[in-house]
Amino acid sequence: MRRLTVLATLGAAVVLAGCTQPAPERAPELQAYDAAAHRANVEDWRAWRHGELVKPDGWLSLSGLYWLTPGEYTFGSALENDLVYSREGVPPVLGRFSVTETEVEFFPTEGVDVGMPGGEWGLVPPSVYVVGMEGETPVMQWGEMQWYVIEREDHLALRLKDAASELVTGFEGMDNFELAAEWRLDATFEFLDPPGTIKIPNVFGSLGDEELLGAVVFEYGGETYRLDMWRDSGDPDNLFTAFGDETNAASSYGAGRFLWVDAPDEWGRTVVDFNRSYNPPCAFSPFATCPLPPTQNRLPLRIEAGERAFSKKVELATGPPGVEN
Repeated sequence: MRRLTVLATLGAAVVLAGCTQPAPERAPELQAYDAAAHRANVEDWRAWRHGELVKPDGWLSLSGLYWLTPGEYTFGSALENDLVYSREGVPPVLGRFSVTETEVEFFPTEGVDVGMPGGEWGLVPPSVYVVGMEGETPVMQWGEMQWYVIEREDHLALRLKDAASELVTGFEGMDNFELAAEWRLDATFEFLDPPGTIKIPNVFGSLGDEELLGAVVFEYGGETYRLDMWRDSGDPDNLFTAFGDETNAASSYGAGRFLWVDAPDEWGRTVVDFNRSYNPPCAFSPFATCPLPPTQNRLPLRIEAGERAFSKKVELATGPPGVEN
């Protein structure tokens, strides 16, 4: 994952965490705010974000979520299939899934060029997903479509992405609030040692456990606020959070937004830049299984910075059998 840091304006004298040099007794002074550097950083972030959304397997391509229980399933554009995806040009039957409690196999229809991305089309053995498997999840592809198995809520589901979907081909970019210097805030990070556990709600109304790394603490309008932080990737230099604020359901996405914060320097200093807050995938697609902000991360502030609400209203994903949204 490309990392776009906001720490550059902390000053060249800052020694980042992990450096072998001992830290001075007193932290160096922070550089004065540089409006041009800030704007360039946020514009770079927005360009990177746009590229991530529109790439062939980006979140805009998310086009289907099919819950699987043990049994046999046909898959394709024909309405007679058990799993139907009816975009024009998709073969009537792409193949067949065989599902047990512990694995999912996919058998392509003879004569249909289904393969593994990067492999030799039409000459692959059946794709097998084993529950709890480590390493790369098998991904099958036909044309602009990709599909693979995910595990959510102790259930198996088929996730479908289509780079030729209308959402991808018609996407004109995200709508953002105007850049606001007041929402780029110096902050400190309070690590938990050892890390704890945080309960994170999701679109299905249930809770999942994540490793709680600590909290980022900042001041705004003379008051002190904090956001609990965890990780959403293996990048040790990016900390992640989901937050809510008083713009939700008005000018920003109703369920809240996401934000990355750079790992702090040796003195625990970092930056919270709400100009880089962004919409979760469920803002674009009814097939995303998004985490939501925990109660303590809902801020009594009107944060008019970062991404605005998506132009189209999208329903939340339907949960697995027996789980009500």
